[in-house]
Amino acid sequence: MEIKELLRGVELFDGLDEHGLKEVAAICTRRQLKYGELLVKQGEIGRELFIVSEGLMEVAVSDQTAQRVVVNLGTGQLIGEMSLVDRGPRSATVKAIQDPTYVQVIQHDEFHSLCKRNTLIGYQVMLNLAIDLSFKLRHHNLSED
Repeated sequence: MEIKELLRGVELFDGLDEHGLKEVAAICTRRQLKYGELLVKQGEIGRELFIVSEGLMEVAVSDQTAQRVVVNLGTGQLIGEMSLVDRGPRSATVKAIQDPTYVQVIQHDEFHSLCKRNTLIGYQVMLNLAIDLSFKLRHHNLSED
């Protein structure tokens, strides 16, 4: 699948025109993973966002006693979107569970450079990220009642 087509189907990039999608595609790099290979480990510093372009990824969280699988992610789904904001610690461990699995990688620094050059892209992506986080926070708070 062409990178622009992949990005077009990702909510984080909703509202970007063809030029914007092309600019984001230009900072993407493709990475291949084999079955069982770790993409990120819970607790390590996040420096990139990943978009699953083919295959399947398993997301698991650990506490002091156990590790539990939270979700499996497939084509068009994101891993590490918060790293675009704060470079904080990863909240989960993610590994490939299909061979091969491919992800598109967007580095934090390259994304911020793009946003400085094209503030419309930065505004739209950060707005979409804020909408997504707001939805998740509301859903989390409602489910605790």
